[in-house]
Amino acid sequence: MYLPTSKAFKANAREALANDQLQRALGTAKHGFINKRLKAVRQLPEFEDLRDEAKAIKDHTLANLDHYLTAYEAKATAAGGHVHWARDAKEARQIILEICRGVDARTVTKGKTMISEEIDLNDFLTEQGIEPVETDLGEYIIQLRHERPSHIIAPAVHVNKYEVEASFREHHTALDPARSLEESTALLNEARQMLRARYFEADVGITGANYLIAETGTSVIVTNEGNGDLTQLLPKVHIVLASLEKVVPTLEDASTILRVLARSATGQDAAVYTTFSTGPRRAEDPDGPEHYHVVLLDNGRSKMLGTEFQDMLRCIRCGACMNHCPVYQAVGGHAYGWVYPGPMGAVLTPTFVGVDQAGHLPNASTFCGRCESVCPMRIPLPRMMHSWREREFERHLEPAKVRWGLKAWSFFARRPALYRWGTGIAIRALALAGRRRGRFARLPLAGGWTRHRDLPAPTGPTFQQQWRAHRARQNT
Repeated sequence: MYLPTSKAFKANAREALANDQLQRALGTAKHGFINKRLKAVRQLPEFEDLRDEAKAIKDHTLANLDHYLTAYEAKATAAGGHVHWARDAKEARQIILEICRGVDARTVTKGKTMISEEIDLNDFLTEQGIEPVETDLGEYIIQLRHERPSHIIAPAVHVNKYEVEASFREHHTALDPARSLEESTALLNEARQMLRARYFEADVGITGANYLIAETGTSVIVTNEGNGDLTQLLPKVHIVLASLEKVVPTLEDASTILRVLARSATGQDAAVYTTFSTGPRRAEDPDGPEHYHVVLLDNGRSKMLGTEFQDMLRCIRCGACMNHCPVYQAVGGHAYGWVYPGPMGAVLTPTFVGVDQAGHLPNASTFCGRCESVCPMRIPLPRMMHSWREREFERHLEPAKVRWGLKAWSFFARRPALYRWGTGIAIRALALAGRRRGRFARLPLAGGWTRHRDLPAPTGPTFQQQWRAHRARQNT
């Protein structure tokens, strides 16, 4: 089982910053994601209106979540499916194990199942003698490397093609060792070749769900590789693993949110495949599973309802927040130490593993607001990260020097005259000391800043002085 290392975020981040290959990969990826999204949004004049509509749909659903989950269960059952409720990761794993054992499964194919990372499903199935096979190309690569995804839509964004080649040569030992894998297309074709047989061998296919539609009992997945379709159509059992908040009321609601999903995630108008599945194969169907199961996972989500973190349940896992986050762009996904990286992870991870284990994450933010500005569901991520900081402070989880520093600042901030007097003295002293070089390479109490950059020496009037002068000019 993977154990969260979110508590070691600072050490993880230092390691990531020193990794030259990772820095090159992050630099390449961030511009691609940002530019493609911007182009797609500009080509859809009604995009902002769609964001408002999508937000309203999810807010309404969350306010009536019990009703829509019950409606979804009734429709899915009527279509011949079986709906299972899991309170936590342990229950979800056990339900899936029992389904697999019911058909003597030895191999399980998986596709589009980020939530399976949350419950550590792969390691659990392996321990039970069942081989899980990831079919998404990025997930397949990191499975061979025994790693977690570093991005929720591009799991292997941190890996270059030479590292992929090394992993393929290590694990695909039945193939010609003299084969050429210099081109990316050769790597892709080899992965396709290796996975093709696994689809037909699998007894069970497990997918996630982008949406669960209460109106019809349908699960929906979006993919660009087609692996999701093969995963759910070829085995005799299809298991949908989804969290409670994935439900939406109607097909029309799902269509609305789909219009902002791909544009926000990959800059596409729509994903290559959008697959709707309702129950097992019927007599007139040419293909499909004999059995259809849905495992609905809570795992702490119901506790978010009615709290300051409820808005996080609107998340549609597009990854736009991390693509635009300067912290994620600097350290990558693995530094966050668990399943969900970036701003979304800074909110979700403390919820699932505890703020005592993940308190560094909501503090790893500049609060620049880019994440909220690009989120298709208008999730107030900075506000929720601030709420986690408050909870961390209330529980005395920060280092003592941080608490004393905040108390000192609070003392002066509540006394404006004293604050201006004290900062005025400090600014004049810094301006005098730095007048020759214009900057400081080292400075007491600012080691965290000057360790990586110089601190400019103050010049000219302070902001408050400039503001008072501006107001005076306006009043004359």
